[in-house]
Amino acid sequence: MALEDVYARNLEHRTHRAGWLRAAVLGANDGLVSTASLMIGVAAAQADSFLITAGLAGISAGAMSMAVGEYVSVRSQNDIEESDRLLEIQHLAIDPDGELQELKQIYVDRGLTPELAEQVAKAMHDNDALTAHLRDELGQHPNTKARPIQAAIASAASFTLGGVIPFLGAFAPTLGAKAWSIVGFTLAGLLVTGVLSARIAGSAPLKPTLRVMLGGCVGMAITAGIGQLAHISGI
Repeated sequence: MALEDVYARNLEHRTHRAGWLRAAVLGANDGLVSTASLMIGVAAAQADSFLITAGLAGISAGAMSMAVGEYVSVRSQNDIEESDRLLEIQHLAIDPDGELQELKQIYVDRGLTPELAEQVAKAMHDNDALTAHLRDELGQHPNTKARPIQAAIASAASFTLGGVIPFLGAFAPTLGAKAWSIVGFTLAGLLVTGVLSARIAGSAPLKPTLRVMLGGCVGMAITAGIGQLAHISGI
């Protein structure tokens, strides 16, 4: 087999999707569950006139919150990676021989003989010592690098898309039917989200889908119960 065939097979790996897939799945799931929970809570409280407004407000506020929160959190990860990079530059400048021995030990721990590990470590240092340490010592790799803007956009877009699904269920003709319609639309959306996320990640769909749907049902049930208590107590 040619090396080109190996590279072609490597394109099947999903690691390069890690920078945005987590944000997209989280956004879609949060959009479905939070919007549905909010609207079901309002419906359970018998506040029909506020249902559509609550849904729109929940989608808008949630999408912005998800985008900003995702950007800030992922950007913090970038800051940590950059701090580690600068620190490693200092370490290489202060003690290059010690860093070479550290890299050698890393390769020994991975199964190379000490002699071969020393040859590999020296070759890596001669070529690009910083990249070798960032990759093999700290686990930093371009494919898994945090991408704050991409994550923020994926999170906001997926939250909005997810939020629209239970929102459509609010257009059932009667208030009692609206709550069940929202639940039905949301369950369908959770099902699609679980299957799609599993397919994108390359994993079997059953467990991720069940996990997503179970979590959504729990969230909706708790919120509906709170809304019903609010209605009974006249809050």
